[in-house]
Amino acid sequence: MAEAAPHPKYRLEIAPPDIGALRVSNTGVDYVHEFDSGRSGPTVMVQALTHGNEYCGALALSWLLERHIAPRAGRLIVAFANVDAYARFDARDPDASRFIDEDYNRVWSDEVLGGRRDSAELRRARQLRPFVDRADFLLDIHSMQEPCRPIMVCGMVDKHLALACRVGMSEDLLIDTGHPMGLRMRDRGGFNDPASPRLALLVECGQHWERAAEAVARDTLLRFLVAAASMPFDAVAPHLSVPLPPRQRVLRVTEPVVALSRDFRFLVPMVGLGVVAKAGTPIAQDGERVWRAPYDDAVLVMPSLVHLRPGNTQVRLGRYDD
Repeated sequence: MAEAAPHPKYRLEIAPPDIGALRVSNTGVDYVHEFDSGRSGPTVMVQALTHGNEYCGALALSWLLERHIAPRAGRLIVAFANVDAYARFDARDPDASRFIDEDYNRVWSDEVLGGRRDSAELRRARQLRPFVDRADFLLDIHSMQEPCRPIMVCGMVDKHLALACRVGMSEDLLIDTGHPMGLRMRDRGGFNDPASPRLALLVECGQHWERAAEAVARDTLLRFLVAAASMPFDAVAPHLSVPLPPRQRVLRVTEPVVALSRDFRFLVPMVGLGVVAKAGTPIAQDGERVWRAPYDDAVLVMPSLVHLRPGNTQVRLGRYDD
């Protein structure tokens, strides 16, 4: 694993952790650990490295395992996901290890998992599928390409908002429309069924390699375990370091902006959670296609050009609930 080094655009403030000692587990699946409290309670799953270059979550999970912090109720599954992509991380080109063949977080429909198609990411998803499908509560820890305050992605149904409020970590609670390129893990099965008690959150902890993202990942992990009734608050309180936001707001995505070609460009500053004040303001252009703000105070959700290619979502547009 390469050490943190200069990058032409981003400063790598945190180094990737060495997780080699965590490979062998008690589940028979590499890098997936399960702990039974011996008491009744929920099955909680926490995951990092959905993308191989987003390792603030791996730092948080490694910290948890190294300190032997175990659930006080139910079961806890601790999973490092796309470890093969992560093994290729190179600080000189940190974006290249996002995945190997395809995005691990777009393959979670039954049709794709049960189909004949093969890829490195599909093989890993098929290994982790039984754990995901047993989880009552799921936390998927991510980070973002561009600088932005943390975002809690609450999926496509409002039932997850109450859990996000109990966790309390992010000011912005995102209700979105899913991903046009494929089903995410956090939207799989009962997680996306309003009638199911199963709950899932995906946290975007900040820019991939900023120091603050590590602290956000750790505190979100600990507060999630409390919110899921896996651990009492007094057991995690001494380890918390990030102040909670003074308020939380629901941000609803209304539409994705998907590149048609590599000529796509932004016409407004590319600022995460930036607000375009006036409806009709040109936001982006791709050839003759111009996207305009569909309403006043349109919010830019995770804009980026790093992974620009036809079919990719370059930004999502949303607005805050009143």
